[in-house]
Amino acid sequence: MPIATDHDLDVQTSVREELGWTPDVDSAGIGVSVENGAVTLSGEVDTHAEKVAAERAALRVRGVRALVDDLTVKPKTAWPVTETEIVQEVDRALKSASNVPETVKATVGDHTVTLTGDVSWDFQRHAAQRAVQYLRGVYAINNLITLTSRASAPDTEQRIRDAIARNAQLDAQTIHVAVAGNKVTLTGTVRSWAEFRQAANAAWASPHVTDVENKINLVF
Repeated sequence: MPIATDHDLDVQTSVREELGWTPDVDSAGIGVSVENGAVTLSGEVDTHAEKVAAERAALRVRGVRALVDDLTVKPKTAWPVTETEIVQEVDRALKSASNVPETVKATVGDHTVTLTGDVSWDFQRHAAQRAVQYLRGVYAINNLITLTSRASAPDTEQRIRDAIARNAQLDAQTIHVAVAGNKVTLTGTVRSWAEFRQAANAAWASPHVTDVENKINLVF
């Protein structure tokens, strides 16, 4: 069994405190373990929304290098909704979201929503998931939405570098961009998960990208 370092113990304490500080998370049922900066959350939460909130709380903590989510959704009281009603609510939520195209479809089984279809942009994939992740009776989401194929462009790499340089949260000198066809690979270093996500978002914003491999390392 690995011996926890002082850094891991500090991160573990900070994550526990952040979970306790987060209003929409009941931290009493959540276990936290840390190994080499990788945090594992375990235990049970009442809703999928609480699961998402716990993930975000852990990733806010300085020193967290990776997150493994082993949380399961187990409502304290049975949801008074049938899966037919969940399907109706999911369908209504997707149709009501202005940033989710009609190509997105959903199926529901065992309180798990599976999203499929093709969209033009990565943000639309995330928008579809956000539209349903807080619905009553949803325990988990499988996001299988894919991006439509698009033509590559010779200036994609430079335009992504320019976008990263414009971002006030990012140090463009520490982030490297490589493009092969429609795929972008990001390497280098950032100081937080917020920067990690910002760099990926800059790459996904390109109209010529269908795949982003974010291999940026976090340094503290």
